[in-house]
Amino acid sequence: MGDPAGGTRVGELRVKGRQVRTDRPLVMAILNANTDSFSDPGPRDLDKLLDRAARFAAEGAAIIDVGAQSGITGRAPVPAEAEIAAVRPVVREIARSLPGVLISVDTFKDDVAEAVLDAGAHLINDVSGLRNQRIAELCARHEAALVIMHTSAPPLHKLQDPDRYQDVTMETMRYLDRQCELAVRLGLPEDAIIIDPGPDFTKTPAQTIELLRNARRFAEFGKPLLLALSRKDFVGALTQRSPVDRTAGTLGAIAALRHLPDQILRVHDVQSTVDLLAVFDAITGDTPIPRDLTVPHRLLHQQA
Repeated sequence: MGDPAGGTRVGELRVKGRQVRTDRPLVMAILNANTDSFSDPGPRDLDKLLDRAARFAAEGAAIIDVGAQSGITGRAPVPAEAEIAAVRPVVREIARSLPGVLISVDTFKDDVAEAVLDAGAHLINDVSGLRNQRIAELCARHEAALVIMHTSAPPLHKLQDPDRYQDVTMETMRYLDRQCELAVRLGLPEDAIIIDPGPDFTKTPAQTIELLRNARRFAEFGKPLLLALSRKDFVGALTQRSPVDRTAGTLGAIAALRHLPDQILRVHDVQSTVDLLAVFDAITGDTPIPRDLTVPHRLLHQQA
């Protein structure tokens, strides 16, 4: 880990020969290619997915996270062949049409990781916590980045035990430290690793909230921090709202954690997140505000 006294600002992430700056929050847009997402269900069509990706990029997303495996627990995993068929065409077309955007793929299967890295993906978002070591080896071979997430159970297994952790923050940190060391031993550069404390994953809402209250501790790793807060159950528990109605609660969580360095914000609502960051940073920061700042005339009386 980095300096435990105050944390280490990273500033950059190495991805396929590029140095991506992380000194400002990067917005990662969620693009579900599966039909049974817990928070975004419905049919999927390649053209519509690409239109949505283009809209996310226009709204300010630096990364698009494509996935075809629902995180709903208790279900059988999607076969790797079906996941590849759903995700690879999307990755290939985004790489062609949006060359300035980083492409992430949310998968815990090594065959899927290999297929999408070959198709142009820049990073793998592994919600298994690197249970499959070949994923790190594949990322190293392709010079891609890897998200390592904390979880205490295999993917798609539900574990909600209020007595599971004596200290959820320290146990999460120890796990991530071990898995980051493993990834480096498997050939992945230190600056190609992103850590994710795994809100909601094998954690009750109360445990997730405790973890986020101590999130400043994760700066000790000296690595970019993925904050996957969007529409999560801890937000639903606090607000008593269903996933599609958790935008305001999600934005509250993002604002509460804005002080953390080197953030990557994984969200469903890109425009709302970008707007929040613009206003929050203007009010709390020290960047000079132009004296002639004004609302464009066309927006003064725009109808809803």
